[in-house]
Amino acid sequence: MVVYRCEDTLESVFTAIYQAYEEKRNHEDTMLCITDDPILFAEDVAVHADAGKTRKVMNTLMRRFGREDSLHLSMALASEDEYKAQAVYRTVVEGLRRGVGPGHLFDNLADSNVHKAFALGRGVSTEVGHQKQFLRFQELDNGVLYSRIGPKNDVIAFIMPHFSDRLPIENFLIYDEKRNLFGIHPAGKRWVLLRGEEADRSRQLTYSDEEPLYQEMFRKFCHAITIEERKNIKLQKGMLPLRFREYMVEFQ
Repeated sequence: MVVYRCEDTLESVFTAIYQAYEEKRNHEDTMLCITDDPILFAEDVAVHADAGKTRKVMNTLMRRFGREDSLHLSMALASEDEYKAQAVYRTVVEGLRRGVGPGHLFDNLADSNVHKAFALGRGVSTEVGHQKQFLRFQELDNGVLYSRIGPKNDVIAFIMPHFSDRLPIENFLIYDEKRNLFGIHPAGKRWVLLRGEEADRSRQLTYSDEEPLYQEMFRKFCHAITIEERKNIKLQKGMLPLRFREYMVEFQ
């Protein structure tokens, strides 16, 4: 058994997939792991993320499986599941072995790894959709639009293109407080990610003088359109999970 020890990043996992094929490993006896849990009688191989190898794997996935299925694999790797790397690896192996075309990578859901990769990707996709709907911006004293989120999965790379497309001339940033990660969009330029200690500056932010007024106006608007006779708390919780509400102005 050969175990590729990956970092919890897409780049590291895709690099490991490239190495497994480059080194002609027996895929049945090869495993990708993002944890340090020891595996008896296994040969550990440390993986160092390589941009060139990552790009080659991404190009192969796009060419063989199509954009939609490739994106679904990337979303699966954004989940918090500790076995996601192995599920994605085995799904890619299965897809290449069977020679499936675009849109058919996840047809064989009877395979446990394919099913797991599909389920993980679907879960992340759902959260991406929620964040696009429920994310709220607030104006800082320097005019920058700021939003704080705390998603279950690492979704910020999937929501930044959405808001960059809709706010192209705005300076805005989205802060994932669970991962200490900033998505930064300078007005008229491409967005970037900033991760690590340097990103831990959200506590120093101050809001503009007008922001409290806008927040109060928005709360009053939400209250004004409420129809008391049609209130359905159970349905509301299903459509808007409670974990999002602490980040939404109208519930603060």
